[in-house]
Amino acid sequence: MDLELRHLRIVRAVAEAGSVTKAASHLGLAQPALTAQLKRIERVLGGTLFERDHNGARPTPLGELVLSRAMVLLPAARELQEEARRFANATADIPRYRLGATNGPILGGLMDRLATAWPSTPVSTHTSWSARELTSMVMLGRLDFVFIGACGESLPPVEGPVVWLTVGTDPVFVLVNEDHPLADRKEVDLAELADEQWTVTPGDSCFGDCFATACARAGFTPRTIYETDVATCMHLAKVGRAVALCQATFQPAEGLRLVPLTGTPLRWRQLLGWHPEAATASVASSIFEHAKGAHADAVRRSRRYATWLADNPGLGTSP
Repeated sequence: MDLELRHLRIVRAVAEAGSVTKAASHLGLAQPALTAQLKRIERVLGGTLFERDHNGARPTPLGELVLSRAMVLLPAARELQEEARRFANATADIPRYRLGATNGPILGGLMDRLATAWPSTPVSTHTSWSARELTSMVMLGRLDFVFIGACGESLPPVEGPVVWLTVGTDPVFVLVNEDHPLADRKEVDLAELADEQWTVTPGDSCFGDCFATACARAGFTPRTIYETDVATCMHLAKVGRAVALCQATFQPAEGLRLVPLTGTPLRWRQLLGWHPEAATASVASSIFEHAKGAHADAVRRSRRYATWLADNPGLGTSP
């Protein structure tokens, strides 16, 4: 048995009443039941709490120690309970949004836009490499909106009645060292990279299958593929150890070049999902518009992508 607040209340009641019999009466318990409970508490605490005789019950030194702690803990627990009730009642009608996202260009810009549009609305975030995990969290009511990616025309994870809208569709570019022979090309055929090693960020979408299919159409099977975090992908590309696959909105660091692939053999759809029966579903259209704005901002920040879009209309932010 673990010590609980109700046990401390019993000890306090016995001390205040001066006897187990009177304490039992005050607590609405039978005296034998309270005596048995007190013995169990004493076993948990390792010693006798009260000296009992015909004059009543007096705390032992151990009892005095427990009482001194009880006099602090019990009022603190009561105050916490009261404060929690006040907070819950005061914030019951305040909207709050819980956002989840995989690696992509939307979340940061969306948070900024929501803070500007709804400054008094709390926003929390959760990120994961797994679109399935995020979708499950929506179904369980642990997230209100999620942003995930899907390759080409593939479907998002189907785990219930989640509504999905496409925020934008982006080409997949490659990230190479600035000294790479193809770094300054306007576009590069995927087949020209047949002898390269590759690096990608992890995920549970269909992208691996899409990439393998695109390579097969280009006439080769990709060599080593390093699946790792963004920082390591950038490092491997920068030192010339691999070519990184990345979203066109990606902002390359110094020493790296973002290069489009001819014919757009790989596309990545940015999706917004939510549960249609959730209380926050009523603001889904507003979240969607803010998400499109955040995506459009990301496109504008990528000069290489913006230039590419001017010559390749039809992709980018959804209308």
